[in-house]
Amino acid sequence: MGVQKGMFGLGWCLLVIFSVVTLVAYALELEQVSFQLPAAKNAFPDLYEASISELQAGLQNGDFSSVDLVEAYLARIEEVNLEGPALRAVLETNPCSLQQATALDDERRTSGSRGPLHGIPILLKDNIATLHSEGMNTTAGSYALLHSVVPRDAHVSAKLRAAGAILLGKASLSEWAHARGTMPSGFSGRIGQGSSPYVPLGDPCGSSSGSGAATAIGLAAASLGTETHGSIMCPSSFNNLVGVKPTVGLTSRDGVIPISEHQDSVGPMTRSVADAAVVLSIIAGPDQRDNYTLAQPPVVPDYTKALNANALRGVRLGVPRQLFRVNASGFPVLDEHEIAAFNASLDTLRALGVTVVDPADFVNHEELVASKNETAVMSVDLKYGLNRYISELVDVPTGVKDLAGLIAFNEAHADLELVEPYWTDQSTFIRARNSSADQAYFDAVVVNKELGGKYGIDATLQKYDLDALLLPTLASIMPAAIAGYPLVTVPLGFLPPDTPLAPAEPTRKRGPNQPFGLAFMGTAWSEFQLISYAYAYERATHTRLKVRAYPEAIPTTQLDDVQVQRRARNDGMH
Repeated sequence: MGVQKGMFGLGWCLLVIFSVVTLVAYALELEQVSFQLPAAKNAFPDLYEASISELQAGLQNGDFSSVDLVEAYLARIEEVNLEGPALRAVLETNPCSLQQATALDDERRTSGSRGPLHGIPILLKDNIATLHSEGMNTTAGSYALLHSVVPRDAHVSAKLRAAGAILLGKASLSEWAHARGTMPSGFSGRIGQGSSPYVPLGDPCGSSSGSGAATAIGLAAASLGTETHGSIMCPSSFNNLVGVKPTVGLTSRDGVIPISEHQDSVGPMTRSVADAAVVLSIIAGPDQRDNYTLAQPPVVPDYTKALNANALRGVRLGVPRQLFRVNASGFPVLDEHEIAAFNASLDTLRALGVTVVDPADFVNHEELVASKNETAVMSVDLKYGLNRYISELVDVPTGVKDLAGLIAFNEAHADLELVEPYWTDQSTFIRARNSSADQAYFDAVVVNKELGGKYGIDATLQKYDLDALLLPTLASIMPAAIAGYPLVTVPLGFLPPDTPLAPAEPTRKRGPNQPFGLAFMGTAWSEFQLISYAYAYERATHTRLKVRAYPEAIPTTQLDDVQVQRRARNDGMH
């Protein structure tokens, strides 16, 4: 269950590099993305917190190279992924990453930079496809898809490549994006149980668990996650990150292992709102292979232009307090410390010029929390989505052909997949296998979307004349999930340092210094506004670095270490 470094050698890497270079024309779209380099404070930014703009400034100034960055991040992964705290945040690394970094360094010298992501290493959740020829798997954490051959990059992967990003590796996840059954977050058969870098053996939360843990401590510059119901929001909250769950259809799901076509969305998980804006500006946009993206507004915004520290002046934000007391998301009910931190944030927002409407409860609250339509929709979507995804693979060496085959594979390989005592369940798979796309399903699709959207979020915004809704992150998930509407979460606070450690079963639900987040919720396609609000709040509070990960979970390798080691190697050759 160790971190894999890929299946192919240098020849394949060179082929992929050639393919990447030919994508430069695709990168012309990126001219719409504005990007200004800040003055570098020093030659070597701390990789625990280094922003994309800081890294890009260092690359442009020649202080370090993309090869340096890749070597440093790979060393940091080695320190804490399977060694030390064994966070199990990264499932495998890209065997071509150093060769790709070399090619991008050369391109920078000869042709200039493609833009803000040129030469920047990024992790992808292991349900997002990458070229098979590159040597990485796309498995949703399951042995059932090990060595399967995807037909092409996922659309978002291709857009990152065209922007010059280095796809550093695949982040671990809750297997099948938490759609197999009831299991602790962060477990997948291929790597085992992952955990948070903030609480020893802490719950990393959601299915984008590895993306959250890895980004929190600087194992890459940023990561991509996916969300169906909380899987960007929750790990961003628990891992002290900024997370953007876009409107369904803003980012393509082509090449992403699905749960629900009505709710799945791909978004950035980063250490700052500015970094999230850069990544989202790259990956957003229409794709003929995902018809949901054809409904988005005709012009994709440059989300970096939303980075306005005064964006909250004159804004009206509403607080749906009834959702605080409802365990509709399947997460623990909010405790007094989270609610106290949230209430304190309202004073901060008022000082920034916000009119806070509190309470501003959902006009259809009772119906919203009582509805069971989401489960009905997701079961059918999962069955037909997985069957279609598997059928489009070029090769599946395990012989699995559909969802029923996945269930049988797990039963036949229980020692790898249905591991006692915590990871034996596949009830969600079984329920989906037994579902059918009947009239009740089609009715539930319509009711579900309107319940969260037209008669939920939209009606509530209209009733109270609001620009957006504001909630503790864990309370925000369900309405936006069923509506397909956007959320942006930022760090809000931490449980007190004297919080007792919950028992490890196998992860801890609570512990000292566990982070939690604040979420901005809006109507469809309101990402620009939500990002601007989140940025203004972040600039006023700087919460993220008030508490760092526990010491053993923080890698020590920095860029200067890599350069010193290279000089020593070079000296030894003379």
